[in-house]
Amino acid sequence: MENNQPIIIKRVKRIAGGHHGGAWKIAFADFATAMMAFFLVLWLLSTATPEQKIAIAGYFKDPVGFSESGTPYIIDLGGTPTLAPENTLNPEVKSQPQPDKVTIDAEQVEGMAEQVEKERLELLLQELQTKVEENPQLKKFKDQISFEITPDGLRIQIVDAENRPMFDSGSARLKPYFEDILLAMADTIKAVPNKISISGHTDAKPYTGTGDFGNWELSANRANAARRALVAGSYPDAQVARVVGYASSALFDREHPFNPVNRRIDIIVLTKKAQRAIEGSQGAEPAPEPAPTQGQGGPGEVPATPADPNALPADKEPLPAHELRERLNLFDNPAPKPGEPPKQ
Repeated sequence: MENNQPIIIKRVKRIAGGHHGGAWKIAFADFATAMMAFFLVLWLLSTATPEQKIAIAGYFKDPVGFSESGTPYIIDLGGTPTLAPENTLNPEVKSQPQPDKVTIDAEQVEGMAEQVEKERLELLLQELQTKVEENPQLKKFKDQISFEITPDGLRIQIVDAENRPMFDSGSARLKPYFEDILLAMADTIKAVPNKISISGHTDAKPYTGTGDFGNWELSANRANAARRALVAGSYPDAQVARVVGYASSALFDREHPFNPVNRRIDIIVLTKKAQRAIEGSQGAEPAPEPAPTQGQGGPGEVPATPADPNALPADKEPLPAHELRERLNLFDNPAPKPGEPPKQ
């Protein structure tokens, strides 16, 4: 018996839902654009001068009334963009007050510039401290290296230790590890446009070498040796504002004048104000070295004028050229007297 019943096929119609996989891309693109604009603004602010920042702030406070060109309009086309009072039909235009102009005196600009410079030096201090902690070569000597912000700028102070002197005994020849310290710091210091001052200091022990060579000459030569090491480390020589020797006139530890820490090299990353003071006093008596603020000593006395190692005593006649050359050759590595130990 044949089965003639019809075969019924049921088809289920599936309706696909809407595509939701691309919405996040639009949101992410908007976020990326916003972040790019944000970092661009941060970059522009970090490179802007204090005057430019003031101009930008003034524009956002009063876009119509502020302009560096002195005109109360954003774009100065020349002439006047408003109608003359006698030709206007609106009497309110005559009585409408004009927006006040933003005025900034020189002291405000100077104060803002000093604040920006202080922040820059503080960032440099943090970067140098980080470098000392992260660099294995420098970390071994971190007890001999100190950083501080002074009125004249950022002071980098490197002192002698009993078992780790910076120089050969009684000379200006750098120890290899001290030279490595200066070479490592040169690249970081040159990142800021400020000039530097380098000063050398000795302890109070009288120098026992050649008669015409003393602590003044030794401290000046050691400061100049530090300058040469920085220049060898790619620091621009034109950025050195001053190299001086102070002998023992500004002791780090005044209660113990023979303490090795009194033998030190100070590198000051100068503020613009201190730099102008140095450049303005060229030919005059150099400004005294600031008294140390660390260590056991109290307020320092005003140190004497640093000695020029090439200068002759005022009461002596000029030496012949050949004798002067021989004497200058002794400055870097003077020979001690027979039977007398050299002094550090």
